[in-house]
Amino acid sequence: MTNATTSDRRHRLKSIIGGSTGNMVEWFDWYVYSAFTLYFAPHFFPKGSQTAQLLSAAAVFAVGFIMRPVGAWIMGIYADRHGRKAGLTLSVTLMCAGSLIIALTPGYETIGLAAPALLVLARLMQGLSVGGEYGASATYLSEMAGRDRRGFFSSFQYVTLISGQLLAISLLLILQASMSPQALEAWGWRIPFAIGAVLAVVVFRIRRGLAETESYKNAKESGAEKSGALMLLRRHPREFALVMLLTAGGTLAFYAYSIYMQKFLVNTSGFSREAASQINAATLFVFMCLQPLAGGLSDRVGRKPLMVGFGIAGVLFTYPIFAALEQTRDVWVAGSLVMAALVIVTGYTSINAVVKAELFPAHVRALGVALPYALANTIFGGTAEYVALSFKNNGWERGFYWYVTAMIGVSLIVYLRMRDTRANSAIGED
Repeated sequence: MTNATTSDRRHRLKSIIGGSTGNMVEWFDWYVYSAFTLYFAPHFFPKGSQTAQLLSAAAVFAVGFIMRPVGAWIMGIYADRHGRKAGLTLSVTLMCAGSLIIALTPGYETIGLAAPALLVLARLMQGLSVGGEYGASATYLSEMAGRDRRGFFSSFQYVTLISGQLLAISLLLILQASMSPQALEAWGWRIPFAIGAVLAVVVFRIRRGLAETESYKNAKESGAEKSGALMLLRRHPREFALVMLLTAGGTLAFYAYSIYMQKFLVNTSGFSREAASQINAATLFVFMCLQPLAGGLSDRVGRKPLMVGFGIAGVLFTYPIFAALEQTRDVWVAGSLVMAALVIVTGYTSINAVVKAELFPAHVRALGVALPYALANTIFGGTAEYVALSFKNNGWERGFYWYVTAMIGVSLIVYLRMRDTRANSAIGED
């Protein structure tokens, strides 16, 4: 191995670690909202039943997703035209502002309707940030990784996504253990949003020092057509539709199995908030560790077998897993069932970033990854909790299980029909 090769690998690894660290903090800020919903919902909305307050908070969570396509559009174009590093830096700035607003906003009883209005504003800003973050980070990690390790290294996009979620839940467990329930409900829930704002400032400095990818440099030098939504739809309509359809079932399953699961264990299974948080944290940690293993496997066997495996298992087992969780009161049984669901969705989460990046040429790659993904997330991922709670509120909770199963089935059809992107990658650089 030459010194140049060693230096190149170290350079790539440093860039991937730097990009991943920033991605983790971005998703920590995003998921803190979900992890602490049970505590802050009564402060932002009028008094009522727990389900009604959770439904209102879930609606705001869904509203944040409305801005994701806008963020994907604006910052996807920005990252294609000005660089992946520039896009990543801009996204973390918006995330910091959103977290700070939530941390400092008084409750409904103090400022009335202004409280939920400011909460919506903060989530719109964070939605704009996350909409651009996914495309820029997925593209950056896929382009920085070498050809033979692209699946492995790009899997860290979801490793850091999950680790951000896991850090949010871990912080919740720490605060639950160190504070009284009354203090946590009164003001303690503000702590994670303040921490998120501070960490975002740190990430801003890290991202300013990242290296740019060769794919972006080559695309800029080639004088290729400038990135834009109309150009994307005109030149790559098939790839645009592919990303939307392959994302639909995968993102809905991910949000159902992970984000909504904490509420489900409390609101349906009957576990305490503390027990539900512990189950969620333990299973997400294992889930996080599975991502690079599955990503590395895709470098050997291809991307398609993993996605097809997720589709088949998701169709067969989603309904039985949720139905069994309704009945169990045992922490270990519940944890095993949740873990089974997360193992299933690993076939999607571990490689979805690289699959999308490998579909598009470099001059439109960030936008091509971000925009259709954000649209699918807005329609299916962002509404997952709201749809689930609506089914429950209307007395037919199991309708949600069938809904998730059906959408995984739609994505399975796409997985079966599409080419394996590992063998047909649009990323030419090694």
